[in-house]
Amino acid sequence: MPLVLLLALAVTAGSMSWFVARHYPRGAGPAAAPTLEAARKVGHSVGRHRRLRTFLKARLDPTAATGLLLTLALLVAIGGGVLLGALAYATRTNSDLTAIDNGVAKWGNRHASPLSTHALDGVTQLGSIYIIAALCVVLAVVATIRQRSAWIAVFIVAVIVGEEILTLTVKHLDDRLRPTFNPAAATLGPSFPSGHSATAAAFYAAAALVIGRRQSPQVRAVLVGLAVGIAVAVASSRVLLDVHWLTDVIAGLGLGWAWFAACAIAFGGRVLRFGATAETAAVVADATDRARAPSGNSDRLNTSEQAATRSTSA
Repeated sequence: MPLVLLLALAVTAGSMSWFVARHYPRGAGPAAAPTLEAARKVGHSVGRHRRLRTFLKARLDPTAATGLLLTLALLVAIGGGVLLGALAYATRTNSDLTAIDNGVAKWGNRHASPLSTHALDGVTQLGSIYIIAALCVVLAVVATIRQRSAWIAVFIVAVIVGEEILTLTVKHLDDRLRPTFNPAAATLGPSFPSGHSATAAAFYAAAALVIGRRQSPQVRAVLVGLAVGIAVAVASSRVLLDVHWLTDVIAGLGLGWAWFAACAIAFGGRVLRFGATAETAAVVADATDRARAPSGNSDRLNTSEQAATRSTSA
């Protein structure tokens, strides 16, 4: 029964993510660097004296430069942080939430069997830092050779090392006790948030981004679905093995995806070069400001935009 539940959760989450990614709004033209195009729109808005209405319109436009992509990443980053803080507070003050945690833990313990426990142990290893570290090395080496970009390894290191530092810091600050149904849980340290869940969420999302850089939208949608499905499977296994509370793994997923989103923004999305998004926004903002001056003209603005795109895509 626990294994069936895990598979159902993972397949449902992965399928929903695939569906959303597959039907994500796209413009008619090519969008090799949608995050940079969104940054160009931010730059235009800043150059026009920071008009909030123009800024929001550009950020929510899904057809012109997929500005919506950058907005969604920002929402994920902010939402993940809010979720983490809210759960950290609620797990200590809300008795109803504690009752839900206890009920789920008791269900997992009551329905456990040797076969399901063995299978769940295998799934949970997909979020082990040792397995993830090995996969990081393989991904960095293969992707760097195939895509000829030194920034890929830097991006992967930033995602995983940053996530581990955040997770360990929150664990020691919160210092929550683990469930008591599984004796092994007492030897694993603080419970909140789930490290396996956070690591799985961050790494598999990063892997999907790196592998999908030069792939078709259909392939990228499949990679998104797989990344989410694996992360949810790992998170579910931690609860069903009674080594984490339900709220631990929800917080872990939120932290992992939020940190990945922040790194993806910093590295310019599929451009994967640190600072690319900020550079594009700054160049376009300056060009927009100069073009609005009496001596400015649209040709100069277009030339500056093209130069910004070339420099950030190099």
